[in-house]
Amino acid sequence: MTTLMIQGTTSDAGKSTVVAGLCRVLARRGVSVAPFKPQNMALNSAVTADGGEIGRSTALQALAAGVEAHGDMNPVLLKPESDRGAQVILRGRVHGHMDALDYRAFKRTARESVQAAWEALSARHDVIVAEGAGSPAEINLRENDIANMGFAEMVDCPVLLVGDIDRGGVFAQLVGTLALLSESERSRTRGFIVNRFRGDIALLEPGLDWLESHTGKPVLGTLPYLQGLLLDAEDSLGLSGRQSGEPALRVAVPALPRISNHNDFDPLRLHPRVELTFVGPNRPIPPADLIILPGSKSTRSDLAWLRAQGWEEAIMRHLRYGGRVLGICGGFQMLGHAIHDPEGLEGPAGSSEGLGLLEFETRMVAGKQLRNVSGRLLAEGVPIDGYEIHHGVSEGAALARPLCELAGEPEGAVSADGRVLGSYLHGLFDRPEACTALLARCGLEGAEAAVDYDAHRQRELDRLADCLEAHLDIAAIEGLLGR
Repeated sequence: MTTLMIQGTTSDAGKSTVVAGLCRVLARRGVSVAPFKPQNMALNSAVTADGGEIGRSTALQALAAGVEAHGDMNPVLLKPESDRGAQVILRGRVHGHMDALDYRAFKRTARESVQAAWEALSARHDVIVAEGAGSPAEINLRENDIANMGFAEMVDCPVLLVGDIDRGGVFAQLVGTLALLSESERSRTRGFIVNRFRGDIALLEPGLDWLESHTGKPVLGTLPYLQGLLLDAEDSLGLSGRQSGEPALRVAVPALPRISNHNDFDPLRLHPRVELTFVGPNRPIPPADLIILPGSKSTRSDLAWLRAQGWEEAIMRHLRYGGRVLGICGGFQMLGHAIHDPEGLEGPAGSSEGLGLLEFETRMVAGKQLRNVSGRLLAEGVPIDGYEIHHGVSEGAALARPLCELAGEPEGAVSADGRVLGSYLHGLFDRPEACTALLARCGLEGAEAAVDYDAHRQRELDRLADCLEAHLDIAAIEGLLGR
């Protein structure tokens, strides 16, 4: 057996984290391992080595495994554009746009992409650690399932079920999930992992003994709650903010309904002198030194939401009093005079007036720009790298004052007074030199060194793997893989 699947009792039970940890554990033991998520629904994505697009959490798992991210690792990616419709990406490439009912009928075709991707990945690696989506016990989604047990049955692989004890009711989660599975699905569920435990394990052991006796399945480990663990997440914005009393740069980010690639802000969460606040709907806009407009999967509709929440007036007032504004990708497009989407690539066809802070217009065109790219910030000359994922093409006078140079070409824009900046580049803050330079430009004087986020990822993955080594029965897991 070369594939093991990790499923969860709920969304955010810890599937992504367990898969990342197992990939790092196996890689450290010299195993050629790759992650696999048959179907994912997320707006946080990454550009792959083969020029495709997959979920960000799967790309992180590839990093944990020490291999390049590839479109085959996440053959079906659904990027919601509304409450009922999504962009469908197959093996890294845009297939089209579908509402939920259309996609339900399309699942048979999607299944073929999943099987082909799994077979291709299995030919290149010794072990596949697959991740489910949501819960396998969603009765209404069982027909033609490719995300959970449908995939496990298709490739005939064992499953481990993860429950989150921090939510409460973990025994009901695990037993209830098993009860809703078919006999063959229960049979292939080979054990449990209890996640995010706080306290004395001796107090939990009677419950674990009962669980094993009641279900006839082993508990392969209880993972402790890892305080402060910060790794690329799929869609959860999480908490942010600086706890010390030191002077800080106050950064406010609107939590747009279709916010994308929010891990752009993880280096700011970690910066000791940055106070980062995500502002949700119907919340007052806090005082800030810097407002960052994030990426968006539905730029025009998110801009309309922004206006309805009072952000346009707040941004203009913020600038009048000397504040700065930075737009990233969709947020950059919002800073221009207009956004045109004649083909309806991100929602209903039409045009929207932009915020008018930079002199350019954007037109949505078919065919995504997908690339990993490096360059430099022009004013400071420091290196910068990241990735682009967008439909829009922007043109206008503002682009003659670029923010950076990428692959030898000018990119982004800066206002004449230097207080409005924009770029299509995700990952602007990942490199510590670029982070320090951008924050200094936005008013953080004498900033201590920013966090090297790539190094932070590697340290956190090793910390996670150390935890799994200490608290899981890795020998039993290797046994499930026939190793």
